[in-house]
Amino acid sequence: MKEMRPIQTRSIMIQNLCVPCSCRCRYCLLSWEGKTVGTEWERGTALAERFIDEVRKARPDADVSFSFGYSMEHPKLKESIRTLRRLGSPMAGFLQCDGMAMRDEAQANDLMRMLSEEGIRDLSFTVYGLREYHDRFAGRRGDFDLLLRMMTAARASGISFRTGIPVTKENIRETDELVRILQDAGSDRITLFIPHGEGRGRSIDGIRLTQRDLSALSPETRGMLDRRIYKTEAEWLGSPDPVRESSRTIILSLRADNIDSYEKRDALSVVEEIEKLDEDYYAAFPAFEELAERYGDREGNRLYRIRDLYYHYRSLFSAEHKLDLYDVTDERQSGSRRY
Repeated sequence: MKEMRPIQTRSIMIQNLCVPCSCRCRYCLLSWEGKTVGTEWERGTALAERFIDEVRKARPDADVSFSFGYSMEHPKLKESIRTLRRLGSPMAGFLQCDGMAMRDEAQANDLMRMLSEEGIRDLSFTVYGLREYHDRFAGRRGDFDLLLRMMTAARASGISFRTGIPVTKENIRETDELVRILQDAGSDRITLFIPHGEGRGRSIDGIRLTQRDLSALSPETRGMLDRRIYKTEAEWLGSPDPVRESSRTIILSLRADNIDSYEKRDALSVVEEIEKLDEDYYAAFPAFEELAERYGDREGNRLYRIRDLYYHYRSLFSAEHKLDLYDVTDERQSGSRRY
C-alpha cells in the first residue's frame, strides 16, 4: 500500500440528530427512516457546551461547532436558534429548509418573520425537479409547493436564499424549466450538483449523470454545474494525483447509545478516539491510485466528485474483501469527513 498522507483535524462538529424530517428523500445522506438517533435536546446541548469549551482550550487550532438534524423543524425553533448563537454555531445565521413541516402562506410568513428577527440571513432549499417529480423524489405530496411558498415568504422578509438542484438522468430534461421557476422565485444563487453516493445515495447510482447527458441543458443552465468539482471518471483518472486529502472534520454525534459514556469523559479523549477510528478505517484500504487500477474505468463518462469516486472504489474493495469495519463515513454516528 502507498503511504498515507498525514491528516490534520481542522474542525470538530458536535451534532445531535434529534429532530425528525418530514420527507423521505431517495438519496438521504443520513438514511432517514422515520426514527431519530440523537439524544434529548437539553441533555445534548449541555454536553455540547462542555465539550466545546474543552476543545477550544485543548485544540485551539481546530474550529468547533454544534448542529442538529435530521431537519431544522425543532419544536422550539426560536429557542434552538438562540442556543446555537450562544454556542457560536454557524447554523445560528443559516437554515437548511428541506424536510420542514407543511405550512400555508400565513404560517410560512410567520416563520420567515421570526427567522429574520432571530438573525437568520441565509436559507438553502433543495429542489429535485418539477412538481410531480420533486414530490415523488422527496417522498411527500405538496413539498414542491411548500418550498416555493417558503421562498416567497423569505423574499418578503428580506432573507436571501439559495437553491440546489441534484441533476440525474431522470430530471435532466426538466431542469431548464425548473431553473426559470427558481429565478422567478428570487433565488440569489442556483447550483446544480451530482447527488452523492453515501447513505441512501447508493440506491440511485443507476441514474448518475454522464457527460453526454449534459447536452440536454441550455448553456446557461449547464454553467451552473461546476465542472472543476464534477468530472467524469475518465477525467479524474487522467488527472495527476487527483486525491489530495490532507484535512478532516471530526463528527461527534450525540446519540442515545453513547450519551451515557460521553458524559463521563472529557472531550479530548472522545475526539482522539474518533481520530483513531478514522485512521484505522482508511488504513484498511489501498491508496486511491491502487483502487483506481483495480476498479477504475479509464473511459468512464459518469460524473463524480472525487470524494464520491473514492468512496465508490472503497465500497467495491470492501465488498470484494468482505471487510467488517466501523464506518466513519456514516454520518449518523461519530466519525469523520476527509477533504
